[in-house]
Formats: sequence, C-alpha cells, structure tokens
Amino acid sequence: MKTNGFLIIIAGPSGAGKSTVRKEIIKNKSLNLVYSISSTTRAKRRGEVDGKDYNFVSKDEFLREVKNNEFLEYASYCDNYYGTNKSFVDKLRKQGKNVVLEIDCTGVFQVLKKFKKSEIITFFIVPPSLEELEKRIRGRLTETEATLRGRLKRAKEELKLTDKFDYVIVNDRPERAAKEISTIIKNALALRG
Repeated sequence: MKTNGFLIIIAGPSGAGKSTVRKEIIKNKSLNLVYSISSTTRAKRRGEVDGKDYNFVSKDEFLREVKNNEFLEYASYCDNYYGTNKSFVDKLRKQGKNVVLEIDCTGVFQVLKKFKKSEIITFFIVPPSLEELEKRIRGRLTETEATLRGRLKRAKEELKLTDKFDYVIVNDRPERAAKEISTIIKNALALRG
C-alpha cells in the first residue's frame, strides 16, 4: 500500500522570507516536494505569476469557494483572503508527493486539526531581528505605511507562537535555512521508510 506524502508547513511573519526559503527547498528533487499554490484575493506583486506564485481570484470567487468547503484552510490577512485548495492537496499526497504549504498561523492551526501529527512537519521561519523584518517589508516597495505597521504588529503577535511548531528556523541566509529544512525533511522520510 502506497503511503500518502507528508504535509510540509512553512509559516512565519510577513517578510520572514518564507517564499524565498520555500523556493530553495523545492529545488531538492530527492525530497519529492511539490508546492501547493494558494489562492488569494490580494493584488499581484511585481514579478508574480498567476497560477505559479498564487491563484489570484476575486473576493466573490474566494467566498464562493469558502461556502462550498473547498479549502483545507483559509484566512484573512491585511484585508485579503488566502486559502489552500483541499482536493489539490489530497490528490498530490495520494500520489506520494510531499506537499509544501506556505500559510499563515491561522491556517496552520486549521490544518493541524484535520491531520494526524505523523502526517505533518511544521516549520516557523523567523527573521534574524525585527529590524531586519521591517527592512525586508519596506524593501518590497508594495506596502502603504498603514499596511506595513499592520504587518509588523501581526509579526510580533505571531512570533509568540513559535512553541506551537516542530521547528523554528532563523532565515539569516535563505540557502542555509533551506538546507536546514531539507535535512530535517530527509531525516523524517528516512524514519518513515
């Protein structure tokens, strides 16, 4: 009987570098990883591609999917919605793929209620400092001052939740953080056999 793949959850505050680290670990083909593309109602940032970075949808479409129970998890963050398609994740896991979710803490706790602990590995990505976090968010040049303040306030709240995760990874350098995560995943796969 084929074993379902792991759910690999990457969470952390906005600006911690989750996407950058996630893109690095996905490169490691030996881990059999696939990224679950989230749906969002937020506007595309420079360089983002619909269907690759996110599925960009209207608020009405997103809320229709919520009503139809199509999301594994979803949350509202800074006046936008984000969610993970349930059937997409199930299909990939049944194929034996290890599915990477990049989600916020609200979503993490929704997912943890739906799966056995043995099916999930959770990582919380943290910046080296709050000053660095602010610098990264400002460097995007996509946030209003009010949105930036909201993201920083939320980051401070989320940083209090690190004890709820299997591993806390400091993203001082994305390549190093990705290597640390890859090693942990490789060890979990080896233990599973």
